[in-house]
Amino acid sequence: MITRDVERFFAFAAHSAPNAARAVPKAVFLVAPEGMSLAAESAQDNAYMAMSERIEAEAALAEHRALARALSRHVPVVSFPGDPATPDAVFPNNVFATAPGRLVVGHMKHPVRQREAARADIRGFFAEALGRREIDLSRQPGIAELTGSLVIDRARNVGYCGLSERCDETGAAAMHAAFGLDATLVFDLAPGEYHTNVLLQIYAGRLAVACPDGFADPAVAHAILRFHAPHALALGADARRAYAGNGLAVAADAAFLSARAVEALDDGSRSAFRDAGFTLHGVPLPEIEKAGGSLRCCVGEIF
Repeated sequence: MITRDVERFFAFAAHSAPNAARAVPKAVFLVAPEGMSLAAESAQDNAYMAMSERIEAEAALAEHRALARALSRHVPVVSFPGDPATPDAVFPNNVFATAPGRLVVGHMKHPVRQREAARADIRGFFAEALGRREIDLSRQPGIAELTGSLVIDRARNVGYCGLSERCDETGAAAMHAAFGLDATLVFDLAPGEYHTNVLLQIYAGRLAVACPDGFADPAVAHAILRFHAPHALALGADARRAYAGNGLAVAADAAFLSARAVEALDDGSRSAFRDAGFTLHGVPLPEIEKAGGSLRCCVGEIF
């Protein structure tokens, strides 16, 4: 089922018993920020990019290595090299994502990111080393920027897909099918927002964090939060701009955000993570965040 009907979606989701065993990834993958720069194409519809600044390459690489080390304390990490021809590749979850037995390849809006989908080394790793069947959406007509646009509650096998310049109705339907979801709720993001995963995250099926002002209809965000209550956290605009909505759980007890995002949370917000059973880890990513994404964007999950 794929629907815009909030009541219908949550009536269905209420009968989907959470499965903790499938709620967090078995491993994660990263793409190093080698050759990383601020891509003008991407900036056309990503208001979070700091186009007046420049990225210090060595600092970005150091941040990324520290991220890999921090994640590796909780989950196996696979790292791929970067490429100056793909300056946004440090955010691989938009282009490559997984479901059990499958690798899904996204259809990116901008040509600078479409080049990432052609990477034979990443495709080969999943096909040959992991034996994954490939579902290639890069040649279908809909724009589908994978787990940037589609936030998946893996525990319940349902999705939340925000439509924007980076995802359309056709792409949403293609992702719903590719990930084998039981239900997907489709809604519009507010003007100027580009990816759902900057505004919403479901941590291991137990905690919902949402930024209502990033939804065209904030009532949709509040409905998501009500469904997950009491473990639900609404964030304001300042926290959203600091990427506090852009996190993920890599283990049943480990939630990750950038250090900037953690600093933007007040005591009550941090308590929400503790009350849901998570230790909150913050990783400094100031150089990488200049490119308009944060920690969640950097991490591809392997289920």
